[in-house]
Amino acid sequence: MKDPRQKSQRRAFRVRSNIRKGPGAERPRLSVFRSSKHIYAQIIDDREGRTLAAASSLDDGVTAKGKSGADSDAAAKVGKLVAERAKKAGVESVVFDRGGYLYHGRVKALADAAREGGLNF
Repeated sequence: MKDPRQKSQRRAFRVRSNIRKGPGAERPRLSVFRSSKHIYAQIIDDREGRTLAAASSLDDGVTAKGKSGADSDAAAKVGKLVAERAKKAGVESVVFDRGGYLYHGRVKALADAAREGGLNF
């Protein structure tokens, strides 16, 4: 039997391989990582191997003092912030990389807020 970490890595690899093979291979990807306390998002250009824009719940102004970065409100703020920073970097369209996480809860809140912020995916 595989342990949970191996299963998670396998799901993430499957998602990323489908992104690389599909029609979105020429666009940068919006990669999401969520931990038990925070959520992180970055826009990566795989052709050049560099990060174009990034945001997390650790950034100033995302979470109030004493509030958790592990809720849907914080994820929505991170989504808007990464969309704003992507616009400044000249990125309009991305491919969404959920990284093996279910498209539910914080991941969905981040994606919806990024769409509202002007990113197309």
